Amino acid sequence: MSTRSLNKVLLIGNLTRDPELKYTPQGTAVCQFGLATNREWTDSSGQKQEGAEFHQVVAWGKLAEICSQLLSKGRKIYIEGRLQTRSWKSADGQDRKMTEVVMEEMIALDAPKGASSGSQNETYGSYTYTPEPTATDDSQSQSSPAEEVFSASEPVAEPETPTKKGKKVDVSDEIPF
Repeated sequence: MSTRSLNKVLLIGNLTRDPELKYTPQGTAVCQFGLATNREWTDSSGQKQEGAEFHQVVAWGKLAEICSQLLSKGRKIYIEGRLQTRSWKSADGQDRKMTEVVMEEMIALDAPKGASSGSQNETYGSYTYTPEPTATDDSQSQSSPAEEVFSASEPVAEPETPTKKGKKVDVSDEIPF
């Protein structure tokens, strides 16, 4: 029997509410929100059916702060993470459990509210962040992806064409090693 296991969740869905950002007593950021995923299927009688699943999502650290800044109710996002079940006693003494997705990576798939929409093929800025271990103080000097917001309205610079003695060189078939 193999000792390997895998706990990985990949979801694409829409936020059901605005992210809620809080801080632990130690100062660590925690962001929670709901995510809805939809599916369609045809039942045994040939009728199309629709259903939705609702997921609780939690992000920690810089990723939590980024989510609270960039996301809002209705935004379509892609997330990667893992399942985690928490247990606790409620105020009335009941045992409670909650299974949630602990987010490790996020990509916004649509435009932020208020962004102008151009052509349908226009790509909106994607925001990704994979949390890094915070064991060292060097993480304070790293730039946050929240500082690197890309806007679809910003022009993308064309790459320079290589030249040889003033003439353009066709490099389309060269393999960069």
